[in-house]
Amino acid sequence: MGKLRERLEQDLEIRGFSPETRKAYVYRIRALARHFGRSPDQLTPREIQDYQLYLTRERKVAWSTFNQAVYAMRFFYGVTLGREWAVTQIPYQRTGYRLPVVLSQEEVGRLFDAVENPKHRAILMTIYATGLRVSEAVHLRLEDIDSERMMVRIDQGKGRRDRYVMLSPRLVGVLREYWKLDRSRPWLFPGRDPRRPLTRTAVHKIFQKARRRARIVKRVSAHSLRHSFATHLLEAGVHLRKIQLLLGHRSLRTTQVYTHVARVDLEQTPSPLDLLPDLRTS
Repeated sequence: MGKLRERLEQDLEIRGFSPETRKAYVYRIRALARHFGRSPDQLTPREIQDYQLYLTRERKVAWSTFNQAVYAMRFFYGVTLGREWAVTQIPYQRTGYRLPVVLSQEEVGRLFDAVENPKHRAILMTIYATGLRVSEAVHLRLEDIDSERMMVRIDQGKGRRDRYVMLSPRLVGVLREYWKLDRSRPWLFPGRDPRRPLTRTAVHKIFQKARRRARIVKRVSAHSLRHSFATHLLEAGVHLRKIQLLLGHRSLRTTQVYTHVARVDLEQTPSPLDLLPDLRTS
């Protein structure tokens, strides 16, 4: 793609897209070009629709993957190339609605007990204790941990917004023990190269290894610790608005998904089976 890729990256950077989003968009446009074997600026609206059918029928990609490709193509053709038809002729796919899978508090405890490496245990506990996204946790620096005010500062989280979350006294102890073993700078959780943070891929691998060792069969990922954080707070009686602020959600509607996962109302609602008169036990 050469110059086109450079123009796309510049347009994304000027508009403040995160490095992860810029990388994803470039990847999607490169995949489009590889599929047809020619430069993407030569493709017609009909060919782009054929590519969308290919993603749906042959690749059978998830709706989230499909729509990410749409976001990338709409930006590339509408912004970088300035073609007016991009928005109207590159449709989105109707999104599904899935509730997050949440770990119980007992499962969270088993997960942490299954991790022997102090750094690995510390980062998983940090995600659960603060509700951070994995990308936010790996970019924490030592100065972001304010043990005097018992707060953690998230610098330029999703949406390029700063925020603060609470610092658990138990987590302070875990981080101090970890810090005695690894005093790398500037990252709190450095990767193999101390000049760079631990990658998100590495954290997901750490989580899955711990999940298997803890014999947790649920289909969960490291991000499920963030879901569990929100759900457990809601079950503990924390107001939804406060949880929204801690998670860094722009809209309360996004946070409301946890009301469908928390067991507070379900525990108070009996099954009709339990309301029947005594039944025979044999």
